[in-house]
Amino acid sequence: MRLPAVATVLLLIAPGCVKEISSDERLDRETEGIGAPRSTPDAAALGKVHCDDTADALNQARNVNRPETDRVISYVELYEKLLKSNATFEEAMTRNPDLHYTEGSQKLVAARDNCIQQTADVKVEFETYVRELVSVPTVQEIKGGNTVTVARLDFGTLRQAIEVLNVDDKEQLLTRVANAERTVVPSTPAAEDPAARKRGK
Repeated sequence: MRLPAVATVLLLIAPGCVKEISSDERLDRETEGIGAPRSTPDAAALGKVHCDDTADALNQARNVNRPETDRVISYVELYEKLLKSNATFEEAMTRNPDLHYTEGSQKLVAARDNCIQQTADVKVEFETYVRELVSVPTVQEIKGGNTVTVARLDFGTLRQAIEVLNVDDKEQLLTRVANAERTVVPSTPAAEDPAARKRGK
């Protein structure tokens, strides 16, 4: 008789606990859902969103004298920033179509179009660089009288860049990076030593 009694107690307690927790969670989720539209930028806030400040970041990403890992990180950060700006415009103008017709709407539309164009241009440049690195991800160095294979850059950063770009052949690119990683000498400083990479090239 003890087992049925225990089971009955558990059945009585468990549903109550689950119901109480799920109700709180449901309330939180519903509250968040209700609050989301209110946080959509209005015309004034959206007017502060722009994509005209990409020059410095692009120069950093293009600088061949910087370590390639750092260059990739610069591209990733810039591209993600542009994607975020695009998403802000898209969300705001979808949720509030009146933004297309309010005073100063032409500036908003122009700023959105500029962000779209900037994002497209940066993606082409970013993707070209990443594909180049995937094609030649390693270099040869002389160490201790022997020729060894070392990485051009941090493979984790390269994988992150591929994920952010999210191209159609992403899985193939990631596989190539994984294969290249198996060929390198462990614990090599090539990714942090520009001089070493130049010697390898």
